Amino acid sequence: MLSYKNILIAVDGSKEAEWAFTKAVEVAKRNDATLHITNVIDTRSFASIEAYDRSISKRATAFAEKLLEGYDKLATERGVNSIETHVEFGSPKALISKEIANKVGADLIMCGATGLNAMERFIIGSVSEAIVRNATVDVLVIRTETLPDDFEVEVATDEFIKEHAI
Repeated sequence: MLSYKNILIAVDGSKEAEWAFTKAVEVAKRNDATLHITNVIDTRSFASIEAYDRSISKRATAFAEKLLEGYDKLATERGVNSIETHVEFGSPKALISKEIANKVGADLIMCGATGLNAMERFIIGSVSEAIVRNATVDVLVIRTETLPDDFEVEVATDEFIKEHAI
């Protein structure tokens, strides 16, 4: 029987990423797999700002750690037995499909079809597109068009985003 043992889910604080996370939890439970929850802090997005504000990387790291802590707790509550969280720095497009997937021994990468950065997606393509193109393992892209109207965000709520804004 084929099953996944190490599932990598990429989250960025968006509603779409939380929907993908929700599905990843169910896949991890069905496969009795380790769920690797990752957030990549895109250092390219604040490199020029950091010249003026040195605390931005600390705030971004604190946001990522709190976000992953919330997802870890929720996955545990929903019955996932093995969970690891990972905060990385760099380009999500470059890191997720190759470096992080290799580091955790992922045999499935899951991600939302869309995320926080609409402008970058318009100009140079989405993170999910880059993952599909570059991954050496199975990839499951969660379509957000199927997101139910009654889906409630539990971790990356508006209040959470406001409280932990970078």
